[in-house]
Amino acid sequence: MSGKDKLRKFKENAAFTSLYQPSLDEIFGNDYELKGKWNASVFKNSNPIVLELGCGKGEYTVALSLKFPDKNFIGIDIKGARLWKGARFAHENRLENVAFIRTRIDFITSFFAENEISEIWITFADPQLKRGRKRLTGIMFLNRYKQFLKSDGIIHLKTDSRFLHEYTLALAKQNNLKVIEANHDIYGSNRADDILSIKTFYEQQFLEQGFAITYLAFCPNSVSILKEPVWEKEKYTR
Repeated sequence: MSGKDKLRKFKENAAFTSLYQPSLDEIFGNDYELKGKWNASVFKNSNPIVLELGCGKGEYTVALSLKFPDKNFIGIDIKGARLWKGARFAHENRLENVAFIRTRIDFITSFFAENEISEIWITFADPQLKRGRKRLTGIMFLNRYKQFLKSDGIIHLKTDSRFLHEYTLALAKQNNLKVIEANHDIYGSNRADDILSIKTFYEQQFLEQGFAITYLAFCPNSVSILKEPVWEKEKYTR
């Protein structure tokens, strides 16, 4: 992507009413002005709110919003040029149950209040093989999600990374978390229904390379103190 193309998208982003781009000063050590107010101030309803973390171009956020008009969806990513596609679609199609936030997920607790979120989707995140603190399903991030995820809230993990899938499953089992479903190959097992078959830009690339796509759904709020799993992580390369 050329520099001019990025600048054009950044300029257009500023005009999209569904895209929120807070400055670092607004969220670093502070609560964002919409924390606890997304239903009342943004969506104007009391419907459940679902997050997509690392949403990229927003394919999942938009597709889910069209399938579930009785829910609200927020996609989060730090890359403005990626968010442009989803934000533009939401803007042009006047999707009232969609919003996007441009921010680092490190600041996630600045945006949402206790029990404000019903579900989280994590789609094709970097598995962070060597940096556990950066792993979006690692203990540090799970503890952050628990601050705003409802007690029966669900985390959905869809990934091409066998490492990330197996790590997260091992963590859930280690801590006796409720595992709703664990599938090692959603297409090979014919599990890919109209929700799981939504394809992101990155998923399409992984499928073309022959990688199996995995899915895991679990509830993280059943245990107050989480422990790292005991498992053979050395055998995984991706």
